[in-house]
Amino acid sequence: MKAVWFAGLLALGSAAVWAGQPTDNAAAEIEKFLANGARIPSGYLDPTALPDSIALLPPPPAENSAALARDEEASGRGLALHDSPRWKLATSDADLFTPEATEAFSCAAGFAINPQSSPATSRLLRRAMVDLGMATGGAKKKYQRTRPFMENGNPTCSPSFESYLRKDGSYPSGHSAVGFGWGLIMAELVPARATELVARGRAFGDSRRVCNVHWLTDVEEGRMVAAATLAKLHSVPAFQQDLKAAQEEIAAGDLAAPQRDCAAEASSLAEN
Repeated sequence: MKAVWFAGLLALGSAAVWAGQPTDNAAAEIEKFLANGARIPSGYLDPTALPDSIALLPPPPAENSAALARDEEASGRGLALHDSPRWKLATSDADLFTPEATEAFSCAAGFAINPQSSPATSRLLRRAMVDLGMATGGAKKKYQRTRPFMENGNPTCSPSFESYLRKDGSYPSGHSAVGFGWGLIMAELVPARATELVARGRAFGDSRRVCNVHWLTDVEEGRMVAAATLAKLHSVPAFQQDLKAAQEEIAAGDLAAPQRDCAAEASSLAEN
């Protein structure tokens, strides 16, 4: 199966994580990966069982519509945060492709989420990431929406990825689907912190607006894809088994403290 850009990128990151190796020169490695037509590692769902994002979502905002004006206004607010603490957090949130990417939810969860400190929880999130991201592919390919930075000419959080982003439709946001899905999964695992975790998932997606690579509508509809995908994941025995393993890991209580400055993160998230 020939994948859209996001799925190929997602697969490369997942393969590197499962091998326990960070991707040092991600852009070059992605180029090699795509050129070689490498096989996409599997998530929990068969690709034919993924939600149909074309049927699930409405078309992106039309030209001269109120919805497009709202997107443009939200984009302007994001641009005003360039080089702020919120921009720096958004830059960190852009990383899905190293073993430490799940650390983004550590402050909200109250413990470190990484392959060393919480391997079962990290493994669950990393594998679900493949399904959450790939479920956006149908609508991305159909609509091929132009990304904000391609229209406004302003910087993004990830300049080395811009050549790939130009080839990948903006609507809906794969990062938003992954982030919101992670927040929902973590809320199941740590229900006492459900508010913080779902809010962090929402903010993780909104980081893409701050990064100038997605419109607000892209981010919002990514959440819809996440919800539909998670509903399907719950029907898969392998997902249920890994969810149980993560629950047991967390219940055991032998977890490290977050390796992030949680006060600084909270302060930056107050900017929008």
